[in-house]
Amino acid sequence: MARTVTPLSDAKCEAAKPREKDYTLFDGQGLFLLVKANGSKVWRFKFTRPSGKGGLATFGSYPALSLKAARVRRAEALELLANGIDPIENARQVRAAAVAATTNTFKAVGLEWHAAGARKWSKDHAAKVLTRLEQHLFPVLGDRSVADLKVRDLIQPLKSAEKNDHLELAGRLRQYIDGIMRYAVQHGHIDSNPARDLQGVTATRKAAHRPALPLERLPELLQRIDDYKGRPLTRLAVGLTLLVFIRSSELRFARRQEVDSRNSLWTIPAEREAIDGVKHSSRGAKMRTPHLVPLSRQALDLLAQVDQLSGRYELLFPGDHYHHKPMSENTVNAALRRMGYDTKTEVCGHGFRAMACSALVESGLWSREAVERQMSHQERNSVRAAYIHKAEHLEERRLMVQWWADYLDANRKQHVTPYDFAHPAAEAGNVLELFRA
Repeated sequence: MARTVTPLSDAKCEAAKPREKDYTLFDGQGLFLLVKANGSKVWRFKFTRPSGKGGLATFGSYPALSLKAARVRRAEALELLANGIDPIENARQVRAAAVAATTNTFKAVGLEWHAAGARKWSKDHAAKVLTRLEQHLFPVLGDRSVADLKVRDLIQPLKSAEKNDHLELAGRLRQYIDGIMRYAVQHGHIDSNPARDLQGVTATRKAAHRPALPLERLPELLQRIDDYKGRPLTRLAVGLTLLVFIRSSELRFARRQEVDSRNSLWTIPAEREAIDGVKHSSRGAKMRTPHLVPLSRQALDLLAQVDQLSGRYELLFPGDHYHHKPMSENTVNAALRRMGYDTKTEVCGHGFRAMACSALVESGLWSREAVERQMSHQERNSVRAAYIHKAEHLEERRLMVQWWADYLDANRKQHVTPYDFAHPAAEAGNVLELFRA
C-alpha cells in the first residue's frame, strides 16, 4: 500500500534546518525538497521516463523558487509525461532554442552567408551587398531569430523599397533574403525556407532597352562622328566603341598592355588593378572571365591614332585633367548629345552593341555562339557556357569583326542592308569569300 504523504507548507519549508546529512521533505507526486547539510534547499522531482527508466529533475532553489512555483513546475512536468514527453529532454530543447534565438539571428546568419559568398564575388560586389544588408535588411530583421521569421516579416523591407519606387533594389533584397534563409536551412538553423514564397511579392519595372539607331541611319551617324569637333580622343573613343561594341567600363578602364596589335587581339581581363580614387576601376570583363576581342584593320588604325594622343600613359583613354584617371563614364554619351542625338530615345553608347548584333544576325553569316561570345553575353546553361567559353570561336569572330568594320565603311555614303552586303555578286569580293573559304 502506497505511503500517504502530507503536502508541505511554506512554514515547514522555511523551518527546515540543516542536519549532519542531507535529507528530504516530500510534497507528493514526485516533488520533494532536498535539504543539504550546508543549509541550501533544492526542489527535486522524481519520475519515470517514457522509456521506463527513472528520472530526476532539479527545478530550482528554495526560497527563490517558492513552494507554489515548484508545484506549478511539477504540474507542467506531469502534463508532459502524460503526453509521452520527457521533461528533462524538453527542458534541454527549450534552453537550446533560447540560445539559438540569440545566436542564430538574421544578422548573424546573414553575415555568415555574406562571408561565404564574398569568397567568390568581386570586392566591389561584396562591398555593395554588405552595404545593402546593413542599410535595408539588418535594421528591420537583424535582431530576429531566423527560426521566428515568417513570410509576413520578410516582406516588410521589400515593401519599403517598393514604396520608395526602388523596384530593382527590392528585387535584389529578395535575392539576398532567399540566400540567407536557404543558408540557414543548409546549416540546420531552420527546417524550411519561407523566402521561397516571396517570388512576385513586389512589382517589377519593365525592362528599359538602351536606345539604338536603325541601321538605315548609319551613314548619318558615321558622318557625325567624322565631323565631331570636340576632344579628338573622345571622337576616337566613340569610333572604337562602334567598331568593337564593348561595354563602357571595359573601354574606360582599358590599359595599353591589354592590346596586342601584332596579333590583332584585345584581351579584357576578368579584373583590373584598381586606380586610387576611381570607383569600380578594378572592373574588367563583365562576366568575370577574360574576354578576347579580335580587332579589325579599322580598329587597329584607330588605336594607332589613340597611341599618338595617349601613348605615354597606361590608360588608353585618360581623362581631360588627370592622365592617371580614366575619362568619365558619360564621355561617349555626352559626345553623342553634342552630335545632336537624344541618348535616352535615339542612341547611346550601349546601343552600339544592339546595332552591331542586329547587323550580324541579319547578315545570316555567323553562328549564334560566335555572336554571343563576341557580345560577351552570359550563357544561361552552365554546361553550354563552359563549352562556349572554351571554344571562343575566335577565328570566326575575327572574320566577323572585320565584316562589321567593312560594313560600316560601306555605309559611309549610302545605306546597304546587312543581308545585301553579306551576299554581293561573286566578283564583288568581300569577307564573305574568306568566310566561305
